[in-house]
Amino acid sequence: MIDSRALVDPDARLGSNVSVGPWSIIEADVELGDNTRIGSHVVVRGPTTIGQNTEIFPFCSIGGAPQDKKFDAGQDSRLEIGDHNVIREYCSINRGTQLGGGTTRIGDNNWIMAYCHVAHDCRVGSNTVFANNATLAGHVTIEDHVNLGGFTGVHQFCQIGAYSFTGIAAAIVKDVPPFMIVAGNTARVHGLNREGLKRHGFSPDTVNMLRRAYKILYRHKLTLSEAVKQLNELASESAEVGQLVSFIESSQRGIVR
Repeated sequence: MIDSRALVDPDARLGSNVSVGPWSIIEADVELGDNTRIGSHVVVRGPTTIGQNTEIFPFCSIGGAPQDKKFDAGQDSRLEIGDHNVIREYCSINRGTQLGGGTTRIGDNNWIMAYCHVAHDCRVGSNTVFANNATLAGHVTIEDHVNLGGFTGVHQFCQIGAYSFTGIAAAIVKDVPPFMIVAGNTARVHGLNREGLKRHGFSPDTVNMLRRAYKILYRHKLTLSEAVKQLNELASESAEVGQLVSFIESSQRGIVR
């Protein structure tokens, strides 16, 4: 399963049924889980852990040093990638820095298309889709079930809430609340992600509650504090609205509005 033209360090830890394609390099302090497949011309640097049943396509750079001038090679710096991920051609994913806790993390069941970049100290959840050329700056958080449109760029330290959707070439400089659609440069909210919610099995009652929340937040011309007060009243009837309120109240950069 290891091509004779690949270079695999003897100290790398490979699970069962791992395959490594020609001219790929697997360095020391790299762990590959069972049934993981590495294509040709891939470089995986450590310390990096990649879970089971993950496929990495040709010409990816995984676990490279952070693109951060403050980074010291002596710092604790790791990359952790979960199970059942697909990472397509020419993607780059960097390890973490001391400022961000030392670790870049990617969850499970993510579909990351060609030419995407995940910078140092990012936190990517599970069941996300990154269309081609989506780019995350350092310290970005992507929650579960997020869809990033092609060429989306996310500013450092931003958070993208669960079940949100970004349009093509969206430039995101503030936090995106969960369940919303954003688009534009700079990105603005263009509605509730109703189709995505339906596809993920949210009930009509839940979608209607979130529509009410969206109108309070974006259509009633309220200040943010006034909107949050009304949303808190609505949250007693909907856990999802409560999730939206918690996101807004914890935002450090402010929300797209």
